[in-house]
Amino acid sequence: MALKILVAGGFGAGKTTLVGAVSEIRPLRTEEQLTTAGQEVDDTSGVEAKRTTTVAMDFGRIDLRPGLALYLFGTPGQDRFWFAWDELAAGALGAVVLADTRRLADCFPSVDFFERRGIPFVVAVNCFEGTEVYAPGDVRDALDLDPGVPVLLCDARRREDGKELLIRLAEHAMERRGLAV
Repeated sequence: MALKILVAGGFGAGKTTLVGAVSEIRPLRTEEQLTTAGQEVDDTSGVEAKRTTTVAMDFGRIDLRPGLALYLFGTPGQDRFWFAWDELAAGALGAVVLADTRRLADCFPSVDFFERRGIPFVVAVNCFEGTEVYAPGDVRDALDLDPGVPVLLCDARRREDGKELLIRLAEHAMERRGLAV
């Protein structure tokens, strides 16, 4: 049996990094180099050092116990690749929406996507080095989230942070479905 979780968020928020940090297998990545051809459509303000982008998805796996695996699907962050989201979301237990406070508005489409489909999600603020750290409540207010949506701070590079996000998402999804945690 497998459980599916999506990792979503804006361009450059750390989705590929998070999937790679927590996956027990070498993650599948569909990253390509950013090129001058994409300059017209890819807004790299705030993430000027970014050199690659996910063009389909990232995939990772965590074995929870024999016969039970957690599949992680990292979504592409650019709107030109959003056509794939409906297929990726089919059957998902829930989602982690990664937020970058340098470009907070970039996670609005992810939040809207999961809210419209009733898919439980948590917001994970990826605390990039050298950026101001905001309290979860301030991020909640800025994103106009329902009070029940967990907002957590994380470093997407750290496996322990990623595991904590996944545990909190599982708890939240169970709460939303009226199951005991």
